[in-house]
Amino acid sequence: MAERDSQDPQDSQDPRDSPLERGWLLSPPGRPYLESLLQRNRRRVFGLLERPALPPPLAVPTLPYKLFLVGRSGVGKSALVAALAGTPRTPRTAATPAHHETLGIEATTVFWPAQPRGSARPVLFQLHFWDCGDGALRKFEHLLPACREELDAVLVLFSFTDRASFEELPAQLSRLSGQGLVTVVVGTKSDLSPHAAVAERDVRALEAERGLRVLRAGAAPGGARAGLARAAPILDSLAEQLWKRDQVAAGVARGEEGTPPS
Repeated sequence: MAERDSQDPQDSQDPRDSPLERGWLLSPPGRPYLESLLQRNRRRVFGLLERPALPPPLAVPTLPYKLFLVGRSGVGKSALVAALAGTPRTPRTAATPAHHETLGIEATTVFWPAQPRGSARPVLFQLHFWDCGDGALRKFEHLLPACREELDAVLVLFSFTDRASFEELPAQLSRLSGQGLVTVVVGTKSDLSPHAAVAERDVRALEAERGLRVLRAGAAPGGARAGLARAAPILDSLAEQLWKRDQVAAGVARGEEGTPPS
């Protein structure tokens, strides 16, 4: 069993370094936008052509992005997307199988309002998460090109309970380097400390070697608002990195934030 530190490093980075105001959606100024994500006090599931309903004075620009999840079978790709979308999977019991392989491509849309620093108005991130089972990717050659088409970001997942999934990270990250994609590493099942096979010291070593921050994901607590609070650090981080990439592409100097696109 791997040693785990008692301190959760999820929020160890200085919030002042972020181009977006972290936690804004759960603060009083973000309340109207938070309510647009809920329906009868539950997370609203948006269809392909739907978006949060906001009154005209609160209308904001929508920024669409495509994100693809990669990782060994069973690390929790589908479960992570479900938690971020507010539709967490039913807890596993003795009567349910340990893992369901995703049979094809599953696309899930998550809306996430955010407030850029120095801007007068928020923006609405429209995150399209693409998840495809490993077996389907091997069987159908056309699926991987479809997942990579017009891609903005890749989420590379490992499980804290699966040492092999962590040891594959360097090779996965090397294959993704130089492609101009936002690359985010997420460690799943971080709440299962008694079963941990990956130590925090190993994660910190990876962060130092690769110059990145590993995000943690665990089981979401009950309730829509509690689930949102649990998902917020990951969604905020994704929004930050996508926003920063766009600012760099637009020629905005490092350390400066531009205005939201019209």
